[in-house]
Amino acid sequence: MTDFFGDLAPVRFDPEAEGLAFRHYDPDQVVMGKRLEEHLRFAVAYWHSFAWPGGDPFGGETFQRPWASDDMEAARLKADVAFELFDLLGVPYFCWHDADIRPEGATFAESRSNFDAIIDIFEEKMESAKVKLLWGTANLFSHRRFMSGAATNPDPDVYAWSAATVKTCLDATHRLKGQNYVLWGGREGYETLLNTDMGQELEHMGRFLSMVVDYKHKIGFEGQILIEPKPQEPTKHQYDYDVATVYGFLRRFGLETEVKVNIEQGHAILAGHSFEHELAMARELGILGSIDMNRNDYQSGWDTDQFPNNVPEVALAYYEILKAGGLGRGGTNFDAKLRRQSLDPQDLVAAHVGAMDVCARGLIAAAKMLEDDALEAPRRQRYAGWESAEAQAILGADLETVAAPVEAGKVDPQPVSGRQEILENIVNRYV
Repeated sequence: MTDFFGDLAPVRFDPEAEGLAFRHYDPDQVVMGKRLEEHLRFAVAYWHSFAWPGGDPFGGETFQRPWASDDMEAARLKADVAFELFDLLGVPYFCWHDADIRPEGATFAESRSNFDAIIDIFEEKMESAKVKLLWGTANLFSHRRFMSGAATNPDPDVYAWSAATVKTCLDATHRLKGQNYVLWGGREGYETLLNTDMGQELEHMGRFLSMVVDYKHKIGFEGQILIEPKPQEPTKHQYDYDVATVYGFLRRFGLETEVKVNIEQGHAILAGHSFEHELAMARELGILGSIDMNRNDYQSGWDTDQFPNNVPEVALAYYEILKAGGLGRGGTNFDAKLRRQSLDPQDLVAAHVGAMDVCARGLIAAAKMLEDDALEAPRRQRYAGWESAEAQAILGADLETVAAPVEAGKVDPQPVSGRQEILENIVNRYV
């Protein structure tokens, strides 16, 4: 033990406890035929929980972590602390970028050697730990070589470097029996058309993703390949803006049955959508894979990555997920970070405990709404007119046939209330 968390005990479900405890998240509680742990499939994000130093655009790091130096000794200590947190929380999964877990080397070979050494440590620790890998991914945006993108970079050497990095990370994810592999191109887009060939960049991005899918099948990786949509920040015009944009991209390159999406609440907000909109869209398009759970500050114009604390928002998100049949091989990854003033190790544990409780409350409420048919019955009623044979015939007719009864004066539609406030009141009874 590293003693980083002091004498904190593993967190248990105890609604009456005074200290750190789960008040709502009982992993063994059965909801809609499955344990809560199996529904929610919680994961800790390595990057925000252990690699983020607490900086912002106006000030440097505030977290004085004992593994802050960029060397292998610090990386090994960070791994020890990470698995201690996984054990304290009892989470079933974690996620990483390559740059989170190893120091950058002077060459690609040195970086890969550092990475492989940490993967060795992970593999050894996972043999005796409960935690598994939800997904791995490559950081193709932080280093200055990626300033113009990775798969969309105008320099073929950067494209090749990116391919080698993804190959290394996918191999490691496969080795650790990861459930998914995520591609998030934080700089796959452009700042100005004055120096951009958009058509060429999109073609290169499509070819890159096709190579990843081909390699997945070659090595026998059974997990899902996921794209994480995000609009702007840092790239002004992002090619993977939202779920609909990603689906159009997948269709263009024939990958819509090979790749799904990892949807983040904060990214949905930046795109001008709600989280539940993006989840419902992915469900209807058949590409819902996994989620990053966090929240944004609605007064700030960037991705603040705060831990979730809004039960009604979370409930509506899990409502769409349950309607999709659940998360499958995906999970609930806390892509969230402490506030810069939350310095103590206990803060890191408490943030996850509170978030897990919020998600449990949200999922339980969503399941109850579905079981009671509270929202689906009014929805069916609203569309009931389409159930008649005459209405169904409209969908198979030509424009003249559909227009004929209207032109003959036989159709006179009258507006019907959408009952939004009534439905909102229904939701509030459950959350």
